[in-house]
Amino acid sequence: MTPSDSIADSAVSSRTPAHAQSGNYAWYVLFLLTFAYTVAFIDRQVLNLLVEDIKRDLLLTDTQLSLLQGIAFMGSYIVFSPLFGRWADVANRRNILVAGIATWSVFSAACGLAENYWQLFLARVAVGAAEASLAPAAWSLIADYFNRERLPRAMSIYLMGPYIGGGLAMIAGGMVIGSMSGLVETLPMLAGMEPWQLTFVIIGMPGVILALVLLTIREPERGTQNAAGSQDRKFSIREVMTFLWQGRAFYVRFYLGMALIVIVLYALPAWIPAFLMRAHGANPTTVGLQYGVLVLIMGSAGVLSGPFVDRWLARRGHTDSSIRTAAIASIALTVFTAVLPLMPGFYGALVAAAGGTFFYSLPQAMSAAALQLATPNRMRGIVASLYLFVLSVIGLGAAPTVVALVTDRVFGDASKVGVSLAVVCATSAAGAALLLFSSLPHYRRALEHSREVA
Repeated sequence: MTPSDSIADSAVSSRTPAHAQSGNYAWYVLFLLTFAYTVAFIDRQVLNLLVEDIKRDLLLTDTQLSLLQGIAFMGSYIVFSPLFGRWADVANRRNILVAGIATWSVFSAACGLAENYWQLFLARVAVGAAEASLAPAAWSLIADYFNRERLPRAMSIYLMGPYIGGGLAMIAGGMVIGSMSGLVETLPMLAGMEPWQLTFVIIGMPGVILALVLLTIREPERGTQNAAGSQDRKFSIREVMTFLWQGRAFYVRFYLGMALIVIVLYALPAWIPAFLMRAHGANPTTVGLQYGVLVLIMGSAGVLSGPFVDRWLARRGHTDSSIRTAAIASIALTVFTAVLPLMPGFYGALVAAAGGTFFYSLPQAMSAAALQLATPNRMRGIVASLYLFVLSVIGLGAAPTVVALVTDRVFGDASKVGVSLAVVCATSAAGAALLLFSSLPHYRRALEHSREVA
């Protein structure tokens, strides 16, 4: 148990239903939610490996591609995220997940049926809208299924999803691209489909099955009492906004700081494949397999290492250890991204990418857990959705396009995408470090405030 846990002890323990400590069933739910997050990132990230083929077939620029990676997905995601967040606070979270996963899987497959840029763009819009359902409902469920001791570890396992999914998207995408050409030629029913289109169709199928499996999850009881012993109640939107306004010194710095880290999280996977192909002459299959394995291993290692770093800092008296972990990781992230284009050869670039992947993933679980600890139960859905809203606008929405604009407009040379990555990512990581370090005293006060309001 960390000191930061102790500060929030009465608030979190009182919100935790008895069955949250039942063990095996809670871990079963966590496994399914983690798998859902993995599937979401496979659907989301496989586009990054297909950019060169899509660019060639649809005659697109890097900027147009970046809009598919960012704005198309992000625009609908940020519109629907607060709606799903509020819904998760007042409705059946299991049913929200089932509907959302089935919908995004169908539209992910529909990306493969697109015959022009705007059809693909609209399919990505639908995928983003449906994926907005996942995080608010899943985070709220995990916080009710796990007590305060287990919550950081549970969140770290759940947040392996993006790295497993991102890695598998590269690995599976690379394998599919390498084998689909022959399959398209062999099967008459696939005549006219390009390998990248068939890749989307295949990647979208598992989610439909997962949606059916999620029907086996029970909707848990929410926390029944607050710290003062009064019965659990639903907060009005006004009360939630008042709570956030009172805690704005923490929430604004925290949201913006993590958003800058997320710029790196999305920019690297979006453009590392193109960088390795353009600057080092690698082919898509090689990039998919090797970079995919790197993302899977280093991303998972980073997110699982977060609780260990948190406990190490807590033992040294840092009651703000969860957010301090993110601030320290941002410094290391600045270094690894800055040296990316300077590393010698294909494998040198992979080493820099490995360091960047580890350190952008390291703070994710602890930051998510910190947000849950600092926020009362019936506010978690909307607070988490606002967090994701900010991360999506600044991180997912801006990252791919900013890198592309620097490449197209500043350097005017597609081969300079590695330099663009370094400039955008290192600047973002340095900004994140400044914001997160400045948020530490406000986070300590937010924990105290949550105990009072909970």
